[in-house]
Order: sequence, then C-alpha cells, then structure tokens
Amino acid sequence: MTESEAIAYIESYGWSAVRLGLDRTRQLVHELMDPQKKLKFIHVAGSNGKGSTCAMFASILRKAGFKTGLYTSPYIETFNERIQINGIPISGDRLASVTEKVRDIADKMEDHPSQFELVTAIAIQYFYEEECDIVVFEVGMGGALDSTNVIDAPELAVLTNIGLEHTEYLGSTLEEIALTKAGIIKAGCSCICYDGADKVNETIEKVCREKRVPLRISDFSKLRLIDSTIDGQRFSWDDEEYYLSLIGPHQLHNAALVLTGIEVLRERGFNIPEASVHDGLSEVIWPARLEVLSKTPLFILDGGHNPQCARALADSLGLLLNGQKSVFLMGVLADKNYEEMIDSVIPYASLFVCVTVDSSRALKASDLSRCIEERGFTAVTCDTVFEGIDKALKLSKGTEPVVAFGSLYMAGAIRYGLNKLLQSNDQ
Repeated sequence: MTESEAIAYIESYGWSAVRLGLDRTRQLVHELMDPQKKLKFIHVAGSNGKGSTCAMFASILRKAGFKTGLYTSPYIETFNERIQINGIPISGDRLASVTEKVRDIADKMEDHPSQFELVTAIAIQYFYEEECDIVVFEVGMGGALDSTNVIDAPELAVLTNIGLEHTEYLGSTLEEIALTKAGIIKAGCSCICYDGADKVNETIEKVCREKRVPLRISDFSKLRLIDSTIDGQRFSWDDEEYYLSLIGPHQLHNAALVLTGIEVLRERGFNIPEASVHDGLSEVIWPARLEVLSKTPLFILDGGHNPQCARALADSLGLLLNGQKSVFLMGVLADKNYEEMIDSVIPYASLFVCVTVDSSRALKASDLSRCIEERGFTAVTCDTVFEGIDKALKLSKGTEPVVAFGSLYMAGAIRYGLNKLLQSNDQ
C-alpha cells in the first residue's frame, strides 16, 4: 500500500454523524491489541477552540521534552496534518504501513468502521508504535459517543467553550450538549473546564461530582491583556507575563484554560518547567485561526464556521483593525447558521465576495450572496475560491484588509491560492 492508496482507502468510507458510537472503534482497537491502553492522553472536547487548545498543549509539552502526539481534524492542506508527533505530520510511508494494518482488520468486520473511526484507530496505533509519552487527542463530534472516547481515563479531560452545535445529534439545549461532551470525563482523570455559561458549568460540575473527578474551572479574572498586534499578544496570568503567537481575544481564554491544565498536570507528576510554557505559547502555530497570510496586502484567514466563531472574529477585528472596514471572502456549509454569522461581521464589512466551498454540504455562493444582499450589503459571487481571492484583492484596492472566513473546508484552497497569486504578481 502506498500513501495515496492509504488516503484513498480511508476517504472511500464516508464519515457520518448518525453512526456515532464506540462499538466499531472498540472492536478495531481490540484487534490491534488495545494500543490505547498503553498510552497517556489529554482528551479535548468542546464547541470552539478545541484545535487551538490542543496546539498549545502539544507545543508546551514538546518544549518540556515529552514525545507528544497530536490528533486533530479536519486537515487544512494535507491529510497527514491530522496525525503529528512533535509537530511533524506522519510520513507517507508510515501512514501507508499503519493503514494497511488497520485495513486488514476493518475489512473483516461485519459493520465496517467509518472514515473518522479508521483515522482514529490509525492515529492510536501510530502513537503506540512510536512510543509517545503523551497524546493530545481532539474529539471529532460530541464526546460520549465519539470514537476518540474509546480510550480509558485520560490524564486530563479538557472542556473548551461549549455552545449550541450539531443539535440534531448532540441535544437541543446547552445542558444536553454539555452532558454529551462531558462523556470524556472518566473516574481516575482530572478535569479542567472553560468558564462558560452557568448551565454548562453546572452540568460539568455535576458529572465530575458523580464520578469523583477533581474539577478546575479556568479563572478568567486572572487574565490581563498587555498589548495585542497582528503578530501576537502579550498578557499576564496570575501575575506571570506571557507572549502568545496566536491572535484574538478568544485565544487568551484558550491560553488561560491551557495554563490551568498545566497546573493540574504538574500536580499529577508531570515535569513541565515554566520556561517550556513560555516557549510553547510564544512559538505555537495553528493554521487558519485568525492567521495572517500576508501583511502587504493584509490578508487574514479564519476557519470560524459557527456563530460563536463569527462573534470571536468580529471582536478580534474590532480590536486589531481599529474600526477599519474589510472585504470579506466568505464560503459556508449549508447546515451552518450562516445568517447569524453574517450578522456578526457585517459591522466590520465594506462588501462581501461569496464562493462555494468544496463540499457536498456547501451552500451555493449565489444563495449566500442573496442572504447578504437582503441585509443591504454588496455581495459578489465567484465560481471558484481562486477567483474569489483575486476578486477580493482587487476590490480591496490594496487599502482594505481581506478577511476570509466561514469554513475550514476552504482554508487549504485559500492558503494555496493566495500564495500562488502573490508569487505570480511578484514575477
């Protein structure tokens, strides 16, 4: 099996939320001799900020000398990004060899695993074979029935900001969704929680009491912003100053959650020097989350795909751009609450360029444009993401920032397309 054959095999099995459950993954990893039982995990669930939180944890632990696995989704440009050790994506050869091992088991199963279940098993097996000291494990959807929850009690169960999402699968209220995500909390672990809505906090507190798991809710009152630019931000936490390479006020809350987690990991016996925390936060990289792709012209990419993300983006632009209007390059999935997303960013927009995301679930650019025009704003449609980038840059006239957002599914195309366009303009 080659790398391309491995990816083709994995992607031939569609991921379907209605198949949430652990039976297939349990059978798969059991046939692999339960490699997950020989690993330590930081398990991260939530609605927003999961990826950034995972990236910060992984960066700090790597700096502290731990061989650190990182499992996230979706990928931005290459499939291999989803499975990393010490910041290096799994190689094509290793992806092929581990996938072949998993395939030999999966193809004999009466109920074949889904795409996400296959990748989860591949990641676990790879981290085991490479003898990782610890694995930062991001939940795909929900928590209780997500295939990542096949692991035993993690060292740390992390609950990031929780909001209404995937209500058709996870529950129709904040309490129901929080309870589903709290399914990653198991007796024997420690738990940390983003200080969110009271109903969410109360739900998580109840689960922790029932399972006798120590809980620490991140205390945002200890946060203080010192300064913020498009390059990064300096802040203090509990009277200690840090520099964070990720931008946006919401990232400070994610950083505070991570710092709370570091305190708990130290209490559990992990040797994490303070210098490693500083270095990890200052050097962390997480693509497509308020990522500055170009300063001249200013081009910002954000993979925000729900109303909470859109509000965080709007708050960040208000802080970073001092009220300057932007050209928004936007594409969304049809099953997202895109109307509320539009309403959040409209105060910061001069106009919109609409594209169709490369997904079977995509909202057509023409329908997105119509929704924006109903709100009295100009919206231009483009047939491809590349055309959208070119149009947005021309309409900005080099004086207004361009902000691309709406879906991680178009982030890779934007990063590639902008780079190609800027290179051609330099020649």
